[in-house]
Amino acid sequence: MRVGALAVAGAMALGVAACGKGTPSPTPTLAADATAPNAPGIALSDARIQLPVVSGRPGAAYFTLTQANGAPRKLTGVAVELAGRAEMHETRGGSMKPVAEVALETGKALKFAPGGLHAMLFDLDPKLRFQKQVALTVTLDDGSKVTVDAPVTTVAGAMEEMN
Repeated sequence: MRVGALAVAGAMALGVAACGKGTPSPTPTLAADATAPNAPGIALSDARIQLPVVSGRPGAAYFTLTQANGAPRKLTGVAVELAGRAEMHETRGGSMKPVAEVALETGKALKFAPGGLHAMLFDLDPKLRFQKQVALTVTLDDGSKVTVDAPVTTVAGAMEEMN
């Protein structure tokens, strides 16, 4: 294993652990609804669920959301199957803070990725560790939803992808 991969894994583990400290925020959360109607013009891609290194800590969800056309909209919620709740967070200047909504710009990709915007996953069902993929649902300000199947990964799996 390369030293760079070890450093990235350590940073990811610390980031997820640090983000889970403190009092839960009042950020809106929603239950995953795989039957919700898709939002026209909205594409949800590159989704993955990152399990925590230490059991009992929060996991994370990463994805890319793109709006092809239409008036500006906002992402207002994220939900993941087998997670009790999800909170949108943003890392800025070395600290993480919850966010209630994120603006979408037509033609621009909104990326939820390590070190930036991400969704923290709390109250994880132990069955999640045995799933290859689960439903990830995003909700927009007009109530429309988009759901995709997101692969479930571990830090070790994420490191293997980097090598």
